[in-house]
Amino acid sequence: MTFETTRCLIRPFQERDLVAFMNYRNDLEWMQHQSFKGLTVEEYKRSLLSEPSIVNGIQLAIISKETNVLIGDLYIHQEDTTYWIGYTITPQQSRQGYAVEVVSGLIAQLTARGAKTIKAGALAANEASIALLQKLDFVYIETEDDEQIYQLAVSK
Repeated sequence: MTFETTRCLIRPFQERDLVAFMNYRNDLEWMQHQSFKGLTVEEYKRSLLSEPSIVNGIQLAIISKETNVLIGDLYIHQEDTTYWIGYTITPQQSRQGYAVEVVSGLIAQLTARGAKTIKAGALAANEASIALLQKLDFVYIETEDDEQIYQLAVSK
C-alpha cells in the first residue's frame, strides 16, 4: 500500500530506512507507550522488509516529501472489514500535525478498501495519542490488557 498526503509519502519500508527507524524505535523514553522497539537491525529487517501482508499486519514508512527522510511509521492489520492501526512520528517531527495528516489519509485509504470499522489502542498515559484519536472522532469502547481501545465507524 502506497499513498500520499499533503506533506508525506506513505510506502513500504526500504533497507535505507532502517537506521532512521532504529534511531527513534530504540529511543526507549520516546517509545515508552509503544511496542515493537529495542530490536536489532536484523530483527527490524526481517519484520519490515519481508513480504508485506495487511492480514498479518504491515508497517509502512512515513516519508517527508520535502526532505525525503523517514519521519515515522504506520501499522495496519486487517481483520475482515475491521482495520487496526498504529502510528508513530519521530521526536523531531512531533507536534507538527503529521500524525493527524497521515492517519486521516490512512482512514480515507482504508475506507476506500471497504473498511467498516477502524480501531486503535493507546495506553492511558499516552495522552497525545488519545487526543489524536478523539480529534479524528474515534470513540473509546473498552480497555484490554491496560490498553484503551478506540473505534471509528466508517462507511462508503
